[in-house]
Amino acid sequence: MKKALFLVLAFALVVLSACGNDTPSKETKNKETKETTESKEVNLYTARHYDVDDQLYKKFEEETGIKVNVIKGEADELLERIKREGDATEADLFLTADAGRLYRAKEDGLLQAVSSDVLDEQVPANFQDKDQMWYGLTKRARVIVYNKETVKPEDLSTYEALTEDQWKGRVLIRGSENVYNQSLLASFIEINGEEKAKEWAAGLVSNFARDPEGGDRDQAKAIAAGVGDVAIMNTYYFGQMLNSEDPEEVKVAKGLGIFFPNQDTSGTHVNVSGAGVVKAAKNKDNAVKLLEFLSSPESQGTFAEANYEYPVNESVEPTELLKSWGEFKEQDIPLSVLGDNNAKSILIFNEVGWK
Repeated sequence: MKKALFLVLAFALVVLSACGNDTPSKETKNKETKETTESKEVNLYTARHYDVDDQLYKKFEEETGIKVNVIKGEADELLERIKREGDATEADLFLTADAGRLYRAKEDGLLQAVSSDVLDEQVPANFQDKDQMWYGLTKRARVIVYNKETVKPEDLSTYEALTEDQWKGRVLIRGSENVYNQSLLASFIEINGEEKAKEWAAGLVSNFARDPEGGDRDQAKAIAAGVGDVAIMNTYYFGQMLNSEDPEEVKVAKGLGIFFPNQDTSGTHVNVSGAGVVKAAKNKDNAVKLLEFLSSPESQGTFAEANYEYPVNESVEPTELLKSWGEFKEQDIPLSVLGDNNAKSILIFNEVGWK
């Protein structure tokens, strides 16, 4: 009898012990909770405000089950917000236009390196940070647009030629505070040196049709209004105007030609929209998955079709509209130098009086 009772008690202890081992520890629970959270969302701080981007985020959600929480704002405001929030930030991925801004994010210690064979395959080395802290997602060229009635394509050649006397009072471009112009000048510093870059900036200022004002599309409209004859603007703005719902913008764009400068020398300046994983990201893996998705052939084709941006993924061809503008030689420089030379660009703009 005693022996039977002992066996029953022993069996009960084994069962209780097994049940105890099946109960997750606090550490295990926390780990599982974290993994469950990471599998469901990614928080994106973005300075891009295009419908096509929202469409792609929705498609990513449908394909992966990962919710994309989008916080939109101006690039500098978002960067300041990430700084202010510190380790408590909700940001997992920072997306913006221009390599110069991505450089700032890196220099401010707001991004972290990621390793992804998929990204390395889909994004060429010259369109990603050398330390893998950001990756380009879309490409745009900064070109010369001209009035078809007053300028012939054979009159144009290089950015530098716009400083010649024949263009006095005829050149339109936005202000020096614009990061696109800062990166353009930064590329000239890399290719030609600081002195030559300064000569170009000073020469262009002397040929301005007016003090810089407005955005790229405003320069095109100023040509149509007879204020000037040539302007420097990004290609995707030209595409947007040609396909605008505003008849006046379409009319303006149709009266303009597009010219890729420096084809016999250093090549046309190109820049990117791109993104980097935030250093304090709570959902790093999901942020990388979103980066991989946005640089995939399908997404690259969508960017090109809907927003008239050139694909960075070399397996994707430009759209028919982009092809109609012609093939062009690009500047052969790593885009990280646009950030490296940004401070010098701003200094030169101030010195030559580019407002």
